[in-house]
Amino acid sequence: MTNPIRVVHYLNQFFGGIGAEEQAYAPVQLKDGAVGPGRALQAALGDEGTVVGTIVSGDNYFTEETESAKAAAGELLDRLKPDVVIAGPAFDAGRYGLACAEVCRLAQDRGVTAVTGMFADNAGVLTYRSEILAVSTGIDASEMAPSLQKMARLAIKVLNGEELGPASVEGYVPRGARRPVAHGQLGYERALDMLTARIAGKPYESEMLISNYDIVPPAAPISDADDSLIALVSSGGLVPRGNPDRLVGARSEHFYRYPLDGVDSLSVEDWESVHGGFGTLILNTKDPNYAMPLRTVRSLETRGAIKSVYPTFFSTTGNGTAVSSARRMGGEIAAELSENHVDGVLLVAT
Repeated sequence: MTNPIRVVHYLNQFFGGIGAEEQAYAPVQLKDGAVGPGRALQAALGDEGTVVGTIVSGDNYFTEETESAKAAAGELLDRLKPDVVIAGPAFDAGRYGLACAEVCRLAQDRGVTAVTGMFADNAGVLTYRSEILAVSTGIDASEMAPSLQKMARLAIKVLNGEELGPASVEGYVPRGARRPVAHGQLGYERALDMLTARIAGKPYESEMLISNYDIVPPAAPISDADDSLIALVSSGGLVPRGNPDRLVGARSEHFYRYPLDGVDSLSVEDWESVHGGFGTLILNTKDPNYAMPLRTVRSLETRGAIKSVYPTFFSTTGNGTAVSSARRMGGEIAAELSENHVDGVLLVAT
C-alpha cells in the first residue's frame, strides 16, 4: 500500500479556532493535524490522505501584511512538504478568499497541487481567477462539508495527473481558458436549436459564459427637493484621519458610519481617504470634499434647495469589492435610511 497523501490545510482565524474579528491580525501560525473544518476534510480524504498540519492566519494580517504572511506560510510549506494544499473554503469572505488564493499560489510555485473553494464573485477569484483552481461554493458555511468533499476529489484528481473536464462538469470556477471540443452538430445547427428553444420558452444552455448582474430599476425622482432629507454615501474610502476603524483600501466587506452634525466641510486635518485604487494625493493634502461633497450639500441646505442633510454619512471602499459584498452593504444602508425616512441619497463613487 502506498503512503497516504500529505495534505496541509489553510484556515483563517475564525475557522482555525483562534477567534473572531478581534483576531483578524493574528500572524501566521501552525497547528498540528486537522483543525475545525479540517476534520471534515480528513473524512473526505479517507485513507487516501492525511492532514499533517493546519496553517492559520488572521484575515487582515494576510491581506495587509501580505509579504510577511507569504514568507511565513512559505516557510511552513517548506517544512511540512505536502503533496496537496487545501485552502478554505472561503465562501463569500473576500479577505479570506484572497488569503486562500495567495496560499494556493505559494504552493503552486513549489510544485505542490493546490485547491481552494469560494463563491464565484469572491475577491480571490476576481483577482486570481486564471491562476488558481477554486471549487465553486455558495456564500456561507452551510455548504462546508460538500465543498470540502469536492475540493478533496479535485485535488486527488490533479495530483494523479488526470485531466480536468469543463468547469460546469467538475464544479470549479471557470478560469477563462477555452479548449477545442468536437461536437456532433455543426455550429449553425446548434445555434438554430438554441434559438428555437428560446422562442418556444424551453430551457437551453448557451456555449458562451456571460456574467449576469442585477438590473435595478431607478427610484422615482424626488418631487419636492426643498422638503427632502438627503443622505451621503461614499465608496471613496473616506475615514477620520488615522483610520480608527481600520477600513481596508481594497476588497472591503464593511462600511462605517460617521457623524456630520455641526460639520460644514471636510478638512484634511480631520479626514483622509484610504482608497487603494486611485491617487488620493488631492483628497489627503488639499480637499477631501472631492470624495464627499459635504461643503456643496451644506450650501444647498443653506439656500433652501434641500431641507436637511442626514446626520450620519456612510463610508466604504469600492476598490475590488465583491458584487455580493456590495449588494449586502447597500441593502443594510438602504434599510437604515428607509427606516429614518430619508428621501434621497447622494452616492459618490470613484
